[in-house]
Amino acid sequence: MLSNQLHNGLETAKLLWSRIPNSEDGEVDGGSLLRNSNGNTVESLDYEVIENYAYREEQAQRGKLYVGYYVAVKWFLALLTGIGTGLAAVFINISVENFAGWKFALTFSIIQRSYFAGFVIYVLINLILVFSSVYIVTHFAPAAAGSGIPEIKGYLNGLDIHGILLFRTLIGKIFGSIGSVGGGLALGKEGPLVHTGACIASLLGQGGSSKYHLSSRWLQVFKSDRDRRDLVTCGCAAGVAAAFRAPVGGVLFALEEVTSWWRSQLMWRVFFTSAIVAVVVRTAMGWCKSGKCGHFGSGGFIIWDTSDGQEDYSFEELLPMAVIGVIGGLLGALFNQLTFHITYWRRNYLHKKGNRVKIIEACLISVITSAISFGLPLLRKCNPCPESDHDSGIECPRPPGMYGNYVNFYCGKDKEYNDLATIFFNTQDDAIRNLFSAKTIHEFSAQSLLTFLVMFYTLAVVTFGTAVPAGQFVPGIMIGSTYGRLVGMFVVNFYKNLNVEEGTYALLGAASFLGGSMRMTVSLCVIMVEITNNLKLLPLIMLVLLISKAVGDAFNEGFYEQQARLKGIALLESRPKYQMRNMMAKEVCRNQKVVSFPRIVKVADAVSILQSNLHNGFPVIDHVRNGETLVIGLVLRSHLLVLLQSKVDFQHSPLPCDPAGVSKSIRHNFSEFVKPVSSKGISIEDIHLSSDDLEMYIDLAPVLNPSPYVVPEDMSLTKVYNLFRQLGLRHIFVVPRASRVVGMITREDLLIEDSEDPASVELHSTSVRGHRQYSMISRNVDVERPLLNGLLLQDHMLG
Repeated sequence: MLSNQLHNGLETAKLLWSRIPNSEDGEVDGGSLLRNSNGNTVESLDYEVIENYAYREEQAQRGKLYVGYYVAVKWFLALLTGIGTGLAAVFINISVENFAGWKFALTFSIIQRSYFAGFVIYVLINLILVFSSVYIVTHFAPAAAGSGIPEIKGYLNGLDIHGILLFRTLIGKIFGSIGSVGGGLALGKEGPLVHTGACIASLLGQGGSSKYHLSSRWLQVFKSDRDRRDLVTCGCAAGVAAAFRAPVGGVLFALEEVTSWWRSQLMWRVFFTSAIVAVVVRTAMGWCKSGKCGHFGSGGFIIWDTSDGQEDYSFEELLPMAVIGVIGGLLGALFNQLTFHITYWRRNYLHKKGNRVKIIEACLISVITSAISFGLPLLRKCNPCPESDHDSGIECPRPPGMYGNYVNFYCGKDKEYNDLATIFFNTQDDAIRNLFSAKTIHEFSAQSLLTFLVMFYTLAVVTFGTAVPAGQFVPGIMIGSTYGRLVGMFVVNFYKNLNVEEGTYALLGAASFLGGSMRMTVSLCVIMVEITNNLKLLPLIMLVLLISKAVGDAFNEGFYEQQARLKGIALLESRPKYQMRNMMAKEVCRNQKVVSFPRIVKVADAVSILQSNLHNGFPVIDHVRNGETLVIGLVLRSHLLVLLQSKVDFQHSPLPCDPAGVSKSIRHNFSEFVKPVSSKGISIEDIHLSSDDLEMYIDLAPVLNPSPYVVPEDMSLTKVYNLFRQLGLRHIFVVPRASRVVGMITREDLLIEDSEDPASVELHSTSVRGHRQYSMISRNVDVERPLLNGLLLQDHMLG
């Protein structure tokens, strides 16, 4: 009977395995998802407002009521982002805690009879959870692998990486995190929560998901990448606030680490979103404390209260605390370098062999991790429980299957505990809580802490990069708190008379490793204070963060910057490179062949240019009376494709149909030119034109941007870089030095009072007129009309 069941089980497993494809079919995996320009997958975002005539006409039609509605929708979407991210975090934490609680409760009950049977059950449960996670990622949501923070950082830096903000990526991130974290891998759920918040914000910004019929027309208000970028920034802050219950830390994390552009108005909405998350999480935790959420409630969200720990510190302790900062910088830099090389090898060699190899790799790492976490505590001798302190509330040994200190694992007596099992055979949140705990001096031995440090450090390096959602916040805290506690033990033994708590040094070690690896300072400092609820340690955390970051910067880049570079995400850093100081704008584009459009372009020529070039923006030129060419604006590829697809702008004549009243010839709404968030938009291959259509003409004047950003050819590349990054541009025209100056604007010219009529405001500009041939009419055209309007007016007068 048993043999038949075993045979049937093996046949079923073989059948399921045969259905796993050996290579990707149709979907783009994490390795090819972030291809560079050669793969044509990563493009830039248009954060600049395209002020064409369609945009100006729409702005002119907007009244105060619509503007109020627009602002109200922004705040309402920020509210929904906070609520959605908070609920997603609660769901992930409840699921992880319950899976882990059932796993440990079942294992503890079985090992009372047989440790081997308990080991088998423990490995199988972890294996099932990890297999579910890697299967979801490889077959449903390839973009959900990893933490997602480098991808989101690239998006907020101006890169349009297809697939990272889709609905299926959100689902894969949530359920994949439950499987990978619940399965006991050496990774965390905090990084994926940042990606989860960004996905929720992006979906709300586009009104939902039209593919899965979960969209609302009332929420489809955001029509620019700039507004969507701001909402995604709110989602990132909400993810950190939900992960660490640190709303202020979430705001600072978005400001310091992920976003590249910041405004004071955005600060209000980000702060509001983080506050909503804090309320949602606090409400859920209060509701779960009554026992309605299974094993969740007492453990759950990261909150390590160390307010009852060390009250003060002395001058003698500053030296070992500085040593902790140095150790954090060295180990953090080494961690970045090891993960970089292993991830490079994994992406370029191992993962190219297909999904089956990814699944085998994740399952193999799961088995190794389970064997280490279960087997190593068996090799340690148990220690007798210390004398119980009723005021501390710490029980030794703890009840089987419950969280807390002093785990009785493979001990011969009842009043004994296994210090290595206290941190190994536990959830990561509970293990960190044990390492941070005060009033538990001599709970851990130096041999156990050193063993755990070496093994968990190795597991964290090897595990990161597998095809599962993986964050590095909690593993970094685990590693840092271990060697921090080791230093604390040394300080306790060396300074006999000082009131030293080992848990305080564990906290400083966690901060030092995160600072040495991720290179964050202000946001990380606030997060550590918020999750420990101990403001007294703020100066010490600042000290170790500054030292660890300085040491780490001496060796390599931060963790997220290295991973972004490895994935081909071309980030524009906050400062230009030093060699740009000696370069000019014309040197960068010296070898370029500028492809431009005339104002009246033949359809066949437009199609030919779009097919032979992959550029997103094209200069539009026209001729003035003396025969010279004049740049009149910038036209985007996406706008040209809309014109070609609709065909309503086609005309038989190669002359402007209405040169004096261009706005009357506009046949499109501004919303027609908005690129969808969840798709790549229209491509030239999707447009089908007849031979008669190809002989027609298009007047590009109504759709081009008449005021693109222009720099002189001899401007230093440093100034061009700063202008490009600070304004969030996608294109800058490099032109010869201008021949004349129309005017000069100073600070006084921009100080316009709200009560003043814009039509009556006189700009106090200094006009420079070098030639008398410019009449009063031409001066009015130059000053009061845009360049394109003046050109069209001249053509009309000549006609």
